[in-house]
Amino acid sequence: MNEAKAKLNNYRQSPRKVRLVADTVRGKPIEEAIITLSFIPKRSALPLQKLLSSALANAKNLSIPTEDLVIQEIRVDEGATLYRRRPRSKGMANPIRKRTSHISVVLAPRT
Repeated sequence: MNEAKAKLNNYRQSPRKVRLVADTVRGKPIEEAIITLSFIPKRSALPLQKLLSSALANAKNLSIPTEDLVIQEIRVDEGATLYRRRPRSKGMANPIRKRTSHISVVLAPRT
């Protein structure tokens, strides 16, 4: 199997927001995806760019030719949720869910 993988666990942003950025680079060549992410004004663009660079470095370490690599799979799953409380009037409290994401990338040669 000529594929390189990289994972980012417990990234402190909602998976719904991260998927918006991940969907823009799915299936693209790796160089084009990294350049595209540098122009996206979302908070998750930089961590995704670093994750793709890490997967590219993993491919080089595995002696996979990097010139024709594409993003075969990029998956954003829900991680652990941190539960917090927001104080309200009359001694009440409303829940706050701080969501996390698990992002995994698989690079493979273009077929």
